[in-house]
Amino acid sequence: MLAATQFDSRTLLSVVLAGDARLTDKLRRDELLPLGSRIRMRLAMEYARSEDLNGCLSHLLESAGNPTLMSDALKSTLCDHAAGNYRALTTMAGQLLAVAAERNLAQLDEKLYFEVFAPPDPRKRRAAATRP
Repeated sequence: MLAATQFDSRTLLSVVLAGDARLTDKLRRDELLPLGSRIRMRLAMEYARSEDLNGCLSHLLESAGNPTLMSDALKSTLCDHAAGNYRALTTMAGQLLAVAAERNLAQLDEKLYFEVFAPPDPRKRRAAATRP
């Protein structure tokens, strides 16, 4: 009722639900069938290929006005570690961009990736825990 006036003849609001296959499964449950039946469009996305992710990342960098901000090696690394997920790709790229802005870097490379996303060193954690 909040999304339309005049009994669904004029749409005021569109709602986008996003999730993995579990969302589709839950919308098939008896108590959610009325909601699931009202979904007009469904787009099931599969894992994106590394080439598609790279194309998206290149497009985003070009649209932002700096297509050479990231080295080709970094773009490949990001695409390989995004696990076929556009959201994961842009989240990692955003984190790198934030660190690069703090450090006033002109170009982002694999070295920065490994600094930002390196697994925590367990020896440092143990040393910090033993300090008084």
